[in-house]
Amino acid sequence: MKKKLYIGGNWVETSEYYELRSPYSQEVIAEVPLADKTHVEEAIRAASENVHVMRTMPAHERADILLRVATLLEENLEEAVRILVLENAKPIKAARAEIGRTVQTYRFASEEAKRLYGETIPMDAAIGSEEKFGFTVREPLGVIAAITPFNFPYNLAAHKLGPAIAAGNTIVLKPASQTPLSSLFIAELFEKAGLPKGVLNVITGSGAVIGDLLVTDERVKMVTFTGSLEVGQRIKKLAGLKRVTLELGSNSPVIIDKVQDLDRAVNKCVMGSFAYSGQVCISVQRIYVHEDIYDAFLEKFTQVAQTLKIGDPLNEGTDISALIHPNEITRIQEWIEEAESEGATKVLGGDLFNETILSPTILTNVPHHVSLCTLEAFAPVVFVNKFKDIDEAIKDANNSQYGLQAGIFTDSIQTALKAVKEIESGGINVNDVPTFRVDHMPYGGVKNSGTGKEGIKYSTEEMTEIKFISFSS
Repeated sequence: MKKKLYIGGNWVETSEYYELRSPYSQEVIAEVPLADKTHVEEAIRAASENVHVMRTMPAHERADILLRVATLLEENLEEAVRILVLENAKPIKAARAEIGRTVQTYRFASEEAKRLYGETIPMDAAIGSEEKFGFTVREPLGVIAAITPFNFPYNLAAHKLGPAIAAGNTIVLKPASQTPLSSLFIAELFEKAGLPKGVLNVITGSGAVIGDLLVTDERVKMVTFTGSLEVGQRIKKLAGLKRVTLELGSNSPVIIDKVQDLDRAVNKCVMGSFAYSGQVCISVQRIYVHEDIYDAFLEKFTQVAQTLKIGDPLNEGTDISALIHPNEITRIQEWIEEAESEGATKVLGGDLFNETILSPTILTNVPHHVSLCTLEAFAPVVFVNKFKDIDEAIKDANNSQYGLQAGIFTDSIQTALKAVKEIESGGINVNDVPTFRVDHMPYGGVKNSGTGKEGIKYSTEEMTEIKFISFSS
């Protein structure tokens, strides 16, 4: 199956293609076009030339287009799911959940298209301005460059496309090289939904070729990126005065205080640690458990993790399947060996189910300085360490360069409030894991986890400029 770029409302062939392989089977599933500098230029030009089309489109029309995309995606759910399972090995039940969320995300965006309010300014609050009337309006920025990751290729694209269109912008979308099929499928749905030609452009291929061109082009007014810290830092450096939203790395902590309902905490932590093989930006990576319940938690946590079903992502019962690339297995096994050499104990997993799947892995007594504690694992690996008091737990949770989301389980409102105040994180979930996210909440980190907020209302506002107007009587 040979795919094409989507530029200016046309499906465009290229001179070079690459073979896209299933992470699970390693079989070729598509030939994907490699965009060159000319294609990037054409995509930016198409988006730039159609800025006026979106700027003058009424809000209700933008809302209707987004709503039609949501409906079309719902109607074609199983096709979208199959694409997702093939290109990134997400277990099919998790893939259905992602498509369901994506439908909701576009519906949220449709609603936000009608909510871009300005405000009146009390000009008479300033001496000498008693006869003036002031107000603000929100206007679209123009061309948005969206660069998306492999792990949630439908929903994280929706978190960029939906707000951009809701606000009246045009877009050049660069999906991850491993998951281009979902973005090209969404482009088909936008085409069917009546989005004007040139408003959405999808270019696939090498990030090294495409990324810098998008980030540095003066016609691009904003870059929204989800991915690694290293690439995010480069984007921030190159972008100059462009607006930039970056959702970068994490190694999310969860604190388990002395709770009565231990089973609830255990089940939530198993889901948060191993969903989609840990390839989630807010996957649980570090668990800190009060010493009084540590042994009981670890025993139950290990038992439940052992019940997870490993195998083919197309099987309905599968919980754990392939990592995105075999190299990731090599990397994470090296991290596990490093932790063990520094005194950590492996209590479950660490072995290969097959050449593409790493079994769920649990370690204990992991030192603060090793890779599993300091970097983002993005794999089905978690460690469980103990603490004596909440101050120690909060200190451990904060001992990270990242701060995207955190969680705490506690029966004490005082402990919860203390954690909420003192944990350095963009979001804190009380009596839930950091992996919890719904698509209309504000989402974004502190420290090296990024800058700016996603969540449809917040992204839509990020993609607008506030204009102030005053009238003199």
